[in-house]
Amino acid sequence: MSQNWYPIIEPEALLQLKNSSEIILVDARAGLNMEENYKKEHLKGARYADLNRDLASVDCNPANGGRHPLPSLKKFSGVLSKLGITPQSHVIVYDDKNGSNAASRFWWMLKAVGHQKIQVLNGGYQVAIHKGFPLSTGIESFDTAEKYPVSDWQLALSNINEVDKAHNNPENIVIDVRDKNRFEGLTEPLDLIAGHIPGAINVPFSENLDENGFYLSAEKLAKKYTEILGLVKPENVIVHCGSGVTACHTLLAMDYAGIPIPHLYVGSWSEWSRSNKPMVTK
Repeated sequence: MSQNWYPIIEPEALLQLKNSSEIILVDARAGLNMEENYKKEHLKGARYADLNRDLASVDCNPANGGRHPLPSLKKFSGVLSKLGITPQSHVIVYDDKNGSNAASRFWWMLKAVGHQKIQVLNGGYQVAIHKGFPLSTGIESFDTAEKYPVSDWQLALSNINEVDKAHNNPENIVIDVRDKNRFEGLTEPLDLIAGHIPGAINVPFSENLDENGFYLSAEKLAKKYTEILGLVKPENVIVHCGSGVTACHTLLAMDYAGIPIPHLYVGSWSEWSRSNKPMVTK
């Protein structure tokens, strides 16, 4: 967790900043026709970031990096410039899925290029509306920024070969954050095969949230993940999901808990299940 910047901001705190020119608010809701939905209604002042266009470089074959591979650093730098984001910007990002859609992915990507002032809205879009945050329509007007300087992804990543070496190694833990039914191979709404990576453990991202859809306290998350990791060091932990998006929800939760951010396997199940790797299926 950043010494000065918690990765989560409460809706009440965002409401106090609603007229501030010091923040850049980003709408990262994802789904069919979402950009059109953004134009119809969004939090006032929010700029739109598209998961497929801005936060990934989608390949026609998910066996090559999964359904949402990371974009090139050059492309992401251009996205940040287009959104008017500089290294000094205080960025707050939201989605409508308690941070599990694309808000946490955007958070991870900004953290991974060294950005400090980046936060995800706790509770997301609906809660902000409920708290009285003003809404707007159309496309917001704002200035673009100079090229955002990036050199590499500074947070840990694991590729498919590294996961292959780690998944049955007792010195490593591979965490799958998808829901239990997908992990156990009972259902698979997005990928071709239902199941999971052998040796992986299932810790659904939804367990990071309380009954009202807010993140658990940092203390509760710290207790939870300290017990899960046991004696395994965070640098030996790999977190994945279906396509490297929702996994970031758990990485954010661990950062909030004060635990060093583990490795992200971006390709996740969407790549693994298409790559002739061993699988546990029903």
